[in-house]
Amino acid sequence: MKELKVVFFGTPEFAKTALQAIHESHHEVVGVVTVADKASGRGQKTNQSPVKIFAQEHGLKVFQPENLKNPDFLAQIDALNADIFVVVAFRMMPKILFQMPPMGTFNLHASLLPDYRGAAPINFAVMNGESKTGATTFFINEKIDEGNILLQKEIEIGTDEDAGSLHDRLMVMGAGLIIETLDGLAENSITERPQPKVAIPKNAFKIFKENTRIDWNRPVSDVFNFIRGLSPYPAAFTKIQIGDQVKTLKIYAGKKEEISLPKTPGTLEISKNDFKIYTNNGIYMPTELQLEGKKRMSVRDFINGFRSFDDIKMA
Repeated sequence: MKELKVVFFGTPEFAKTALQAIHESHHEVVGVVTVADKASGRGQKTNQSPVKIFAQEHGLKVFQPENLKNPDFLAQIDALNADIFVVVAFRMMPKILFQMPPMGTFNLHASLLPDYRGAAPINFAVMNGESKTGATTFFINEKIDEGNILLQKEIEIGTDEDAGSLHDRLMVMGAGLIIETLDGLAENSITERPQPKVAIPKNAFKIFKENTRIDWNRPVSDVFNFIRGLSPYPAAFTKIQIGDQVKTLKIYAGKKEEISLPKTPGTLEISKNDFKIYTNNGIYMPTELQLEGKKRMSVRDFINGFRSFDDIKMA
């Protein structure tokens, strides 16, 4: 089978797994492009991306440009004489870069395009209660996530699965799909096809903190999906009042129950044996949560941390 020379673009763990799959295949990674190192935390410790760490551990040539249009960077990448570029969880690329290799540039996206274009496809698939999702490889063009499809593969979503679990399964499946795509392009056995036109697209925009607060006025199934779709990151939250202090409570997992005569949405009932929050048609019962200033814990450990529940209520 024909061997392709690949330049890989990516940053997080999801991308690292894809890079590892290419490196372990018969194709050759001739360069790796990732985000610049960043200092963070109190000690301003320098953090390197998972992609960079893997690349350095395996002797791969690494590039960390601040500007993807920088002439020196473009000349360095061009000199690698790659056949194709592969992109996974990277930033938007300029046309001068993605049109450079003779076979083009393709991306791996964690959804069944055209559904869930955008930055958070895994989260939104779970938040919207989908029963399936998947991964797509497609040629990059000047529009975000709208290029011609190469290959797609479906995966079922468990009824109580969270975004973290789905992320990990798609990460492995997506890496395999990349190798299938490289092999197919090498053998000229893939026919690219335009993405279907959709009247009302399902979008997956970037998630901001202000969009992660739980709305207890929603049906309990919506609340259940919202929480698992944001777990473990960035995590859905609500506000509770303990005495005269209002604190953030992140909820990672729980159970749901529909009831015929619910109380006012947002009503909190807490005792030695129960932690219930009412929605407009049921009860949500957290099983894993994190109170502001504390570590993530089970609901049992949370309840055991209080002698009295009289001064705890929703804020």
